[in-house]
Amino acid sequence: MKMLLKYLKPFWVPITVSLLLMMIRTLTDLYLPSLTADMVNIGIVNGDVGYIITIGIKMLTLAALGTTFAIIAGYLSAKAGNGFAKILRDKVFARVESFSLQEFDHFGTASLITRTTNDINQVRGIMDFGLRMMVIAPIMSLGSIFLAFSQDAALALIFVIAVPIIGLIIYLIMQRGLPLFTRMQNKLDALNLVLREGLVGIRVVRAFYRDPSEEKRLRKINTDYTQTATRVNRIMGTTMPLVSLIMNFAILAIVWFGGIRIDGGHIQIGNLMAFVQYAMLVMNSLIMLTRVFIMVPRATVSANRIGAVLETLPEIDDPSKEREIERQAGEIEFINVTLSYPGAEIPAISDISFSTRPGQKTAIIGGTGSGKSTLAGLILRLYDVSAGTIRIGGVDIRDLRQETLRAQIGYVPQKAVLFSGTVRENIAYGKEDASEAEVEQAAKTAQASDFISAMPKGMDSMIAQGGKSISGGQKQRLAIARALIRRPAVYLFDDCFSALDFITDAKLKSALFKETGKAAVIIISQRVSTIMDADQIIVLENGRIEGIGTHEELLKSCKTYLEIVQTQLKEEVSA
Repeated sequence: MKMLLKYLKPFWVPITVSLLLMMIRTLTDLYLPSLTADMVNIGIVNGDVGYIITIGIKMLTLAALGTTFAIIAGYLSAKAGNGFAKILRDKVFARVESFSLQEFDHFGTASLITRTTNDINQVRGIMDFGLRMMVIAPIMSLGSIFLAFSQDAALALIFVIAVPIIGLIIYLIMQRGLPLFTRMQNKLDALNLVLREGLVGIRVVRAFYRDPSEEKRLRKINTDYTQTATRVNRIMGTTMPLVSLIMNFAILAIVWFGGIRIDGGHIQIGNLMAFVQYAMLVMNSLIMLTRVFIMVPRATVSANRIGAVLETLPEIDDPSKEREIERQAGEIEFINVTLSYPGAEIPAISDISFSTRPGQKTAIIGGTGSGKSTLAGLILRLYDVSAGTIRIGGVDIRDLRQETLRAQIGYVPQKAVLFSGTVRENIAYGKEDASEAEVEQAAKTAQASDFISAMPKGMDSMIAQGGKSISGGQKQRLAIARALIRRPAVYLFDDCFSALDFITDAKLKSALFKETGKAAVIIISQRVSTIMDADQIIVLENGRIEGIGTHEELLKSCKTYLEIVQTQLKEEVSA
């Protein structure tokens, strides 16, 4: 919670003004019962109509003033609370964007979404409503008790008995409720995870007719979450009735003993009426505090979860002083590179050494799990090497800002990712200031022009979230166009031709390598036909290099490559 307070700095003025206005409103509420006592004791008892009217005007004025202040205070606190939530969402999202894949794996996507939405809303609720109540309730409660003592000290002893009992009840309930709020937020993460997987993977779910099992899976976690939430609400829900019960007994005792004291001539009826009003104010203030105490534990848990994200420093960070690229950015060198994922027993890749140069086409091939995509992630610096060095343009990539490094690379991932928006916007995502001609040329080179022109609005046709409105091959071609439009020093194609038929694949490669010019091209693929014309082919097996050379050289010198070629040739002949 403390970490979040620094983001409140822009809102101290509206918060302070709001609290001051609420304090004034509270003081007007506290003054009204005294006026009521005077109206009854002096005006009504003596039949003084003029005094009654005068006091009535005062009471109406105070009530109107208090209401106006309350409206202004509510506006200011709502503005501050929502502004604070906006800053938190921006800060959390910015921090998450800076995370390496290791931090993403640690928190989980579903949990990060919950922390950015639900958790921030819980904290906003405290800032908007809770902060006002935390100021108003103590002032109203203590002020009412003090003024009740001024009316009749003996009768006010009832509060001395009732208030500590209520305080003890609230404390015991909070002790039981706080751990449950932590569990509830964790179970909400799990619920969001199941929902997200079920919705994102709906095609697979339906293809395998797993709808009933997914419903059962969701029902289980939903029931678990509901049971925890119900238990929390049951515990917290007992607070208000118990407070009301005790305070109603206190009011009953006040009326009972107050009547006795009126008969004895110790107080007047107006004082008793004021006393009952003060008792009601005490009860209302305690109910306010109860509501705050219900909100605080959950908001505290949420604030800690938000703080955990903001306090997590990315494993991959920019250098304090960036070095300049000494040679051409297309020169990439892997020098004895090893990477071990956190918790893994063996390295994902070991002792990898190779280099590329501008104008050269380098291919990486190997079986599933051989470490091909890991190499792509290392070039982009999505992970940092455990040992060894990766250089681009003669400079260790750890000495470059991530923005500088990635600006040199046009990356096409294995799984094409598109964003909701138009076709043009998705292609221009690789270069925000791209001209119309550049967008069209990138689409043409990526062999996407034909299907784009066949779409109802051409380049202005909308792409559904995740690209679900087009086929896998079309998505891959748009992703390739997005990389081409950058005109980078290095093109990195991570097995992105797999959804293309052989004819489109051949046309694309023919057009593609005319466009890449002097850039270094790295192709990761499992198809021999895609990479056999590369200037150098790197064969991976179990995270190690089994051979480097041209297609012809590897057929003679690398048994693993020969087996891959023979296997694929057999499959093509069989097909």
